[in-house]
Amino acid sequence: MSVMFMAVLTVEFALHGNDNLKAKRRVANSLKQKVRNRFNVAVAEAGTEDSLTRLRLAVVSLSNSESHLRSRMDKCALMMEAVCPEEMIESEVEIYATD
Repeated sequence: MSVMFMAVLTVEFALHGNDNLKAKRRVANSLKQKVRNRFNVAVAEAGTEDSLTRLRLAVVSLSNSESHLRSRMDKCALMMEAVCPEEMIESEVEIYATD
């Protein structure tokens, strides 16, 4: 049986000056759609639902190659930082192996 790897990329953005949910959702939905379209991954808001000035997204992907997965997550984080007008304040990749 081959080993599968699961990567979880967590990114957090500071939404400076944001004071309404509609503006936060516009940023979140735009980022989620761009990431899904480009990298074919699962994306969801994770843990900042009650904040108007913070947005944390979790990106998840599976692969049988750890190096491919790490490269995909690194490229995903770079793309998110490049296309989002908001400040990325945190980015972390965790990789898990299953057998």
